Order: sequence, then structure tokens, then C-alpha cells
Amino acid sequence: MTHPLIPSLRQARVIPVVRTTSASLAARAVEWLRGAGLSVFEITMTVPDAPALIRDLASDPGLLVGAGTVPDRAAAEACLAAGARFLVCPWVDPVVAQAAHGAGAIAMLGAMTPTEVRAALAGGADVVKIFPASSAGGPSHVKALRAVFPDTVFCPTGGVDSRNAPDYLAAGAAFVGIGGRLVDEGLLARGDRAGIEAAARDVLGLMQA
Repeated sequence: MTHPLIPSLRQARVIPVVRTTSASLAARAVEWLRGAGLSVFEITMTVPDAPALIRDLASDPGLLVGAGTVPDRAAAEACLAAGARFLVCPWVDPVVAQAAHGAGAIAMLGAMTPTEVRAALAGGADVVKIFPASSAGGPSHVKALRAVFPDTVFCPTGGVDSRNAPDYLAAGAAFVGIGGRLVDEGLLARGDRAGIEAAARDVLGLMQA
């Protein structure tokens, strides 16, 4: 059975991956990107005090917030308690998937090969994150995996941007994760809202294509 939140992610087409060296920069990224029209965000556990930020953001009913780079059950439970609606793990960890399902959240587990995709699905993945997508072979790799797993919900992340995202979607990805310029720490630290908004407009163009 498809998780009820997956249609919302399909409609969004892009999940901004917020990975910064401070919670304040992460919050700024979300504020600016939201102002540009984005409403789904993955806050990685590499952001200091990520659960606290997730709690602040998840209190807003207009946002769909998840946690990324979730390393173990303790971190998973902290993020879920804070209001995360999806958990992203770059590898196959059934324990993280179990925690997500216990809270009614989406479990997104990482894989690269067919064997790993099968393990992710067996481990409870609602979505399989293809990571790192660009070095794994890009859109052609996703297309090859989709041929073997036609009913699997794939989300490529790593080296995905507004220029190549349409190719990933055409290859069979349900949606994509984008960090890079969309969450450029240099632009955020310099207060270059225009630069972030320009990247957001590129992504919004993709969503509306």
C-alpha cells in the first residue's frame, strides 16, 4: 500500500535538502525558499540541533518537514517526536523504517544497486533514495532500476539540480532531492536572498513544467 503522503511528494517533485553548519542558516534557507513558494523540506541530522529546528518548522501546518541522514533509532525517534513526517536514511536500516512506520511517517532508505533496492524494500522502505545519484550513473541508472522495479517510488539525490532534474523525472523518478545552490551556504551566510530565490525560481519552473 502506498503511504498517503507520497502523492504530496510527487506533486512537489522536489525536496530541498537543507544541510548547513548552523541551525540559523538552515532556518534562513527554509524561510527564503518558502517565501519563493516551496513547502517541503528535508532537514538533515548533520544540522546542529536539527530536532529542535524540525519542531519549530513542523508546527506550521503549511510545511511538510522531514529529517535526513537519520543514523539510528534514537535519532529517528527524536525527529518523529519533533514532528518529522518522513525519515531519510542514505543506507538500508530497517530499524529506522520501523520507527517511521510506528509514527505513521514515510521511510526513505538509500540504495544504489538492484540488490540494495531489494534490501531497502524488504527493510520497509516506502521510498528508495538513490544516492549518490550522479556518481551512480545519473538518470540512466534510475531508468535501469525502474525497469526492474517498476512499482518502486524512487527519489534520486546527490548531484541533482534544476538542470538535470527533468531527466531524472523522465527516467522514472517520482521526485528528487536537491541541495547544492538551492541551499547554498555561502549565499545564505552573505544574506544573498536574491541568489537563493533565483535558484528557487529554477526549481519552481521545473515543478510547473
